[in-house]
Amino acid sequence: MKEKIISKASEMFLKLGFKSITMDDIAGEMCISKKTIYKYFCNKEILIEESTATIHKEIHQIIDDVILKNYNAIQENFEIRKLFKEMFKSSDTSPVYQLKKHYPEIYEKVMCREIDECNTIFKQNIEKGIKQGLYRENVNIESYVRFYYLLVFSIKETTSSEKEAQKIELEILEYHTRALATPKGIIELEKHLLKPNI
Repeated sequence: MKEKIISKASEMFLKLGFKSITMDDIAGEMCISKKTIYKYFCNKEILIEESTATIHKEIHQIIDDVILKNYNAIQENFEIRKLFKEMFKSSDTSPVYQLKKHYPEIYEKVMCREIDECNTIFKQNIEKGIKQGLYRENVNIESYVRFYYLLVFSIKETTSSEKEAQKIELEILEYHTRALATPKGIIELEKHLLKPNI
């Protein structure tokens, strides 16, 4: 039952936001009593912590699955973005923005988890792109990882509209890729930018 509650709460938090969903809403959606939820979670903050840990695992499973498909480095980034867009398509308000605004302590814990994993993924992508001749060899990988991370997360935590955040994230991905790309990489980037519904 605990896992079912976490799963339903995660889905509702992503769709409608961390602030607006109450324990009553979750209980109603699951056709259980609020008392049942409190049996496993003494307050909403604990449920949010558990839910964000579950969402974190799901996100990194999605990323791992894309990486296993062995796309080239530029396509890999576009495929990851496409899956995230799908995952968050029903959200009006950015979940990250809400989490930072209403539950800053939980947000800090989430960010501590994300920093290491995201930095590793970004670094591996750049190394892969260099080997494939899509990214320039003479780049300072650590700096580019840092730039990209700061841009992506500054948008997520300061843009309340999920739709607007996704639009800006695409611009950041283009900006990041152009900064790294060789002429061959630019051709690959332009190919992806021409696709509908990116």
